[in-house]
Amino acid sequence: MAEHDEVYDQARADRLAELLRVLANRIQELDRLGQLLGGAPELLRMMGDARTELFHYEVRSTYDTPEVADSRRIVEEAQRQDPYSPDDPEDDDPWRQRPTE
Repeated sequence: MAEHDEVYDQARADRLAELLRVLANRIQELDRLGQLLGGAPELLRMMGDARTELFHYEVRSTYDTPEVADSRRIVEEAQRQDPYSPDDPEDDDPWRQRPTE
């Protein structure tokens, strides 16, 4: 997500912490059952999900808050050039083609 509108708030951080707890509990459960290595496919999937979310948590400082994203949008709109140049003479007949120079 290279989007500037993405937000990493406290609720998302709480979901990450819960995801890590679920992973830890599952590892302990599989270990108690003697199936730790047999659960490798499940653990790989869970670790992949956790890894992805941990990455997002690590780079969360680069995410915009909704307010920052809105400010960025306003600035970008203001910086766009107007398609009408003030140097263009006003034309009473805009449907006519301009002579080529």
